[in-house]
Amino acid sequence: MHPISKAIRIQLGPTNEKEHSNPIFMTSSFCYDDAEQMRAVFADEIEQNMYSRFVNPNTKELEQKMAALEGTEAAFATATGMAAIFSCFMSLLKQGDTLLSCNSIFGSTHTVITKYLPKYGIQHKYVPASATEEEWEAAIDPSVKMIYLETPTNPALDILDLEMIGRVAKKHNIIFVVDNAFATPLCQQPVQYGADLVVHSGTKWLDGQGRVLGGVVCGRKELVNEVYLFVRSSGASLSPFNAWILSKSLETLDVRMERHAANALYIAEQLSDHPEIEWLKYPHLSSHPQYAIAKKQMQNGGGLVTFNLKGGLDAGREFLNKLQMLSLTANLGDTRSIASHPASTTHAKLSAEERMKTGITPGLIRISVGLEHRDDILNDILQAL
Repeated sequence: MHPISKAIRIQLGPTNEKEHSNPIFMTSSFCYDDAEQMRAVFADEIEQNMYSRFVNPNTKELEQKMAALEGTEAAFATATGMAAIFSCFMSLLKQGDTLLSCNSIFGSTHTVITKYLPKYGIQHKYVPASATEEEWEAAIDPSVKMIYLETPTNPALDILDLEMIGRVAKKHNIIFVVDNAFATPLCQQPVQYGADLVVHSGTKWLDGQGRVLGGVVCGRKELVNEVYLFVRSSGASLSPFNAWILSKSLETLDVRMERHAANALYIAEQLSDHPEIEWLKYPHLSSHPQYAIAKKQMQNGGGLVTFNLKGGLDAGREFLNKLQMLSLTANLGDTRSIASHPASTTHAKLSAEERMKTGITPGLIRISVGLEHRDDILNDILQAL
């Protein structure tokens, strides 16, 4: 079956009740028929549900669907997207290792890399989103054990060439990790370009309605298993209820992303020449600096549009205050359109110099384009402008 069909049809099988939609397995633990079976499960001689911090039918179903969509050998679900990212770092890096990352990344990921990883003896190097293959090569030394990036980046919507960076990672035998939350597997599949692990914040487009937190790590089986072993001991496990929500949400991901992308492209086209906007970025708009790369590796442009207001920080705040329909919230990927001003919110803890280096200008506005009628979204933005 096509991966889209698998995301709808994969189920772990009905219970004796013969239900059509899988139930929620709200249980912390599972029972055994006898002492020998229990011993064999704990000895890893047979595979069976043991404890919901380790595995649960709902999380297992979600993982199988995500592996099918990303085209990977395995997947493992975590409590949040940040838990997925942190677990990759902590399970696969050790004291003395260096993490090589694009400098345009989510604010919380930046905090983990710069504040917490050094406490465990794990150092980092940053390269700009515009780095060439030669610049990525120049940043590599024997201590670099992992390359990490987002594409499109958050929130600047820069596009990184997955094929080029995958080639560099393979040449040096470095683990290549891609945050694919902004694109979703319906837009791009990083493993096609050499990624070893793909991480998601399920809180965003995968859920799609702003209801639950969750994360997923997809990739090579032996690496995913290392993440699993770390999470089962450290405790950042996904709840059965949230896993059930996310698994059901994947059944509509394809049709939702098609509408999100169509709406976003329309909004980008209509705003591209607005006099109050200094510049605008949308991956599948020909004016995007990395348009050729986006067309090569992304099936559509995704559901996000960013633009920079000419009036800077004050203009960004004023714009948000004048919106009437769009929501002001830190989330994205919702059915409802959302506007945010990263310089004063998600990336406010970065210095002004750090923000500028990562493309976060004072007047940058990020629009998560929802499923409302496209003209209603556009009209609210226009009146605020």
